[in-house]
Amino acid sequence: MEPQNWLPLLLQLGLMWPPRAQPEPRLTIFVVPHSHMDVGWLHTVQENMQAYVTSVYNSVVEELTLEKKRRFIAVEQEYFRLWWDGVASDRQKGQVHQLVAEGRLEFVLGGQVMHDEAVTHIDDQILQLTEGHGFLYETFGVRPQISWQVDPFGASSTTPTLFALAGFNAHVISRIDYDLKEAMQDNRQLQFVWRGSRSLSAQREIFTHVLDQFGYCSEGFNWDGEAIFPGTSLEDMYLQMQTPVTEDSITNFTILLVNNVFTRATWFRTPHVLWPWGCDRQFFNASLQFANMDILMDYINSHTLEFNLSMEYATLGDYFRAVHSDQVAWQVRDHRDFLPYSSDMHHAWTGFYASRSGLKALARRASSLLYAGESMFTRYVLLAPHPYLDLAWGLQQLQQLRWAVSEVQHHDAITGTHVPNVGDMFVEHLSTGMQGVHKLMASIIQDRSPAHSGPEPGGHFAVVYNPLAWTVTTIITLTVEFPKVSITDESGLPVPAQAQRSKEMPSAYDLHVLTTIPGLSYRHYSIRPSRSSQEETGEPEPFVAITTQFGGRLRRYGGQVGGSLVPVENGCYIVFMDLDTNLMHSVWERQSNRKVYMTQQFMEYHANSDVWQGPVSDNYVFTPSGRAEPAWEAVRMEIVEGPLVTEIQQYFYREVNDSEPTFTIYSRLARGSQGSDGVLLCHHIEQEYRVGPLELNREAILRTSTKLNTGRVLYSDNGYQMQRRPYRNYKNNTIARNYYPMVQSAFIQDRRSRLVLLSDQAHGVSSQRNGQVEVMLHRRLVNNNPGNIAVDLTLNDTSVAHPVFWLLLGSRALISGLRQRSGLALQHRPIVMLRKMNEITPRGSGSRQQEAVTLPPSVHLQILSIPGWKYSSNHTEHLQTLQKDREHEAKADLRRVLLRLQHLYEVDQDPVLSRPVTVNLQSVLRGLGSVVSVEERSLTGTWDVSEMRRWTWSSQDPHGHRGNSSRPSPPPGGPEVTIYPKEIRTFFIHFQE
Repeated sequence: MEPQNWLPLLLQLGLMWPPRAQPEPRLTIFVVPHSHMDVGWLHTVQENMQAYVTSVYNSVVEELTLEKKRRFIAVEQEYFRLWWDGVASDRQKGQVHQLVAEGRLEFVLGGQVMHDEAVTHIDDQILQLTEGHGFLYETFGVRPQISWQVDPFGASSTTPTLFALAGFNAHVISRIDYDLKEAMQDNRQLQFVWRGSRSLSAQREIFTHVLDQFGYCSEGFNWDGEAIFPGTSLEDMYLQMQTPVTEDSITNFTILLVNNVFTRATWFRTPHVLWPWGCDRQFFNASLQFANMDILMDYINSHTLEFNLSMEYATLGDYFRAVHSDQVAWQVRDHRDFLPYSSDMHHAWTGFYASRSGLKALARRASSLLYAGESMFTRYVLLAPHPYLDLAWGLQQLQQLRWAVSEVQHHDAITGTHVPNVGDMFVEHLSTGMQGVHKLMASIIQDRSPAHSGPEPGGHFAVVYNPLAWTVTTIITLTVEFPKVSITDESGLPVPAQAQRSKEMPSAYDLHVLTTIPGLSYRHYSIRPSRSSQEETGEPEPFVAITTQFGGRLRRYGGQVGGSLVPVENGCYIVFMDLDTNLMHSVWERQSNRKVYMTQQFMEYHANSDVWQGPVSDNYVFTPSGRAEPAWEAVRMEIVEGPLVTEIQQYFYREVNDSEPTFTIYSRLARGSQGSDGVLLCHHIEQEYRVGPLELNREAILRTSTKLNTGRVLYSDNGYQMQRRPYRNYKNNTIARNYYPMVQSAFIQDRRSRLVLLSDQAHGVSSQRNGQVEVMLHRRLVNNNPGNIAVDLTLNDTSVAHPVFWLLLGSRALISGLRQRSGLALQHRPIVMLRKMNEITPRGSGSRQQEAVTLPPSVHLQILSIPGWKYSSNHTEHLQTLQKDREHEAKADLRRVLLRLQHLYEVDQDPVLSRPVTVNLQSVLRGLGSVVSVEERSLTGTWDVSEMRRWTWSSQDPHGHRGNSSRPSPPPGGPEVTIYPKEIRTFFIHFQE
């Protein structure tokens, strides 16, 4: 273009920007090409692969190879791995290796998915990162060092801690409250150093960049149209295509881009502008994309002096290296999170905390099963011989479930913000993976179980495995055909048991059995039908629980309550039920000798369904049309009492004459051992709720109201640590904006007492009144939003939700010590495997002597696994192997075990449990075999920690060290390790052949 053609453009641009007193430094625009690929949202993974993902990688690799200056970032490894393993040719694989080696194709984040941060458990976040990172390191020898968490609905302070542990140098987020983002832009505070944990040192901080109001998309610069899904016509694709860059259009494109860039530049402190180029499902025709952008960038770069800026294709690494080199002193942000997230004053994204409750429950069950299967398989492999089981098949079963659990952590999966057929895909993948691991565990049990006396009609053989690295005393429940049975342990001794009619199968019985199981160990039980009466044989039979029924009670609008109370008790609590209402009245906690008035009832928020009448609730947002209202008119109660468990059954009916209850609470108090192993069993009230099916446009909560003086301050967890959530008054949407994610734990407290709720799945939680805590359990919503109707993004969920909660009540000192261990005991309950006695006798040569794996009470075995990775732990050796022979298939190393330990307590939480703990791994793991060596690794295993050199960022708070900042470095490779409060440390343990 001739100079006279662009002079009018400069005049236009000059009018947009007022003259500066001092010349600003020249801006460098880092154009970062990317494609946002949701791992299931409106389409399944396979539909996305066919419609655009395969074309993205095919065409991007081709275009980067053709032109050296081009760059691209790849994010979700589930898609890249499917392309790599199932589509890429040898030629393409060679090109990718070259592009990665040259830094032109950069893997960022590197997990299987871009995980949600509000309702995912920390174990599952780490798992999905580990799966992706292991693949990348094994295949390319690279380790992602920049995050790209640009689409999750809110940002958790767990994430910077985990990413620092994984070796990341910078962290990118986007979705934070609209008004907060605006304020941060105005004050140039979109970049800061984030210290995610209040207990860990500043070494665990990470430089964080919040994308500005334009987000991760670059509107107006997409030249490859819309992806073609089944049912889409070619006309639809071409209608969406952008005008190409030509001599006639280049002026408009230049004005649009340069104007956008200068707007962004005012919000940041360095002259480097991150300009994400791409959006959802883009770059499937990368040749069109790059051909147009090349022309535009060349034109702008040929007028650098006039525009005072230059543009270059970049990776995130290129951008952050430039920012880091400026040595700015950055503001420090503490461990608070960016949750909940509101996109505007009317839309608080707090509904997804409870959307698709059933999938949230299944995802957590699958995760817990995987956790147990990993350690059981590891123990089995290390304690050779194992002639009956194909170890490669066993690894394959675990791998399948690892991938399914990783996939469902995606920010449109476990959140419930996907269309129904995509939900079916997640359920199918989880169910198939769980079946495989159940088969694997059954095979291990069959190979390791003691032989029994032979076929016995109606008898059962039960194996119970404790996946925690502590001794656990608990009550397990088996389903049997009749109550007259004798139950004995592996020594032939009778076992305490109690039978009651099953709620699931009225013709069967639930058999409650008291058991104590050492860490990572089994108990074996034989359940035989009693041949004759107890008097004749002397065999003890289970006590059959006694049921007391109480008449139905109508919901009261006033009048007498508390006039007649019935107590239900164990060694720690007395729960008083009010016979005037059939509701809970109060709980007496014996140790602190304090009675807390407490009642529970189901309520519902009503949602507007007409978008023309105002904001609606949907899969993402919660927009109640008013305060919650009671959702029942009558309640019936039964108390089932026995020597091991007493159960209070409350049935809530929506209408007085309903035949079936809409809501149910089963509250259980266990009477177990009072020893140190039984303290967790005694010190909780287990509650199982049944919720649904709901009426349309209802959002169901359980509200627990107490007389604790809490000041409407709630605490809820983000999977790693508790966050203080004071009630805030907003101009709009106050109810919804005071809802928070509860990954597993929430509590309210006053000066004397603390009430904790622990859950086996994620929920939304709030404290709308002093002394109250409410949990959103289930949602059923339909609205007439045309956009949602077009893609079938509905939440017409007619299922019945079955969440399980543990309630802990007591002094703050007592409960703060019990909460973490209780949460793990709920999450990782023993695995019960039941076989009929008339099946084939096990192959095993009798029960082997098991040696328990026992950790101190403040340390949790976060994972014990044989990942089956094929790479050398020595980085140099691994790179040499990759360069020499990519075709040669290395063997999986089955003697290398991935061990991760987590300190459960904050630095000042408990006078004893918050202390650093020293563990001798050789001694702790001796029951698994002889430890040859111990290597400390990064969180996902890909770095030797002694070689990990993270960037340090200057900050305005250079002395902000807490916790373990001054701890001495341990001698490398030694078996003794010291774990400090809230630390998570990862090791490779090499066992002798």
